[in-house]
Amino acid sequence: MKKIALALLLSVCLSTTSANAKGSAGCYTPQEFEAEQGLRIHSELMVIGLTCLKMPQGAQGYLKYQNFTQKNKGLISGYENDLIGYYRRSGSGNPEIKLHTLRTNLANQISQHAISMSTVSFCKRFSPRIDQALTMDKSKIRKWAQHSWQTSTTTAPVCSK
Repeated sequence: MKKIALALLLSVCLSTTSANAKGSAGCYTPQEFEAEQGLRIHSELMVIGLTCLKMPQGAQGYLKYQNFTQKNKGLISGYENDLIGYYRRSGSGNPEIKLHTLRTNLANQISQHAISMSTVSFCKRFSPRIDQALTMDKSKIRKWAQHSWQTSTTTAPVCSK
């Protein structure tokens, strides 16, 4: 009887440890948190590129955004896969649609910020981010994405340890 109780206790402990390592359905692992923030950055760069397209040098900004996307397509794709994995784990009916909805929502949030400013002010303030992002290597982009911003919270909190 003691052996069975011990085996059950050990089983519960191992499954709890495994669940915490993978995250639970209602919270992100650090990797998933980084993934959402990385997609937020990518969406922000897209909105900057599109919003500033008609400004002087704006077309170059959009081309730089496209270059950033091409240069970092593996990282961006990995972020998307991380979130699709999260959506699968959390029981979302269609993880790919959930990802597209997230991407749309991120772009809309950033667009609303752009709308609240004049186009000139927005482009003057934010277009240098494309140049900065384009010069970053993968590890710098990942560090940027691991940052938490109070004004831009993720859709799920990070799981506690």
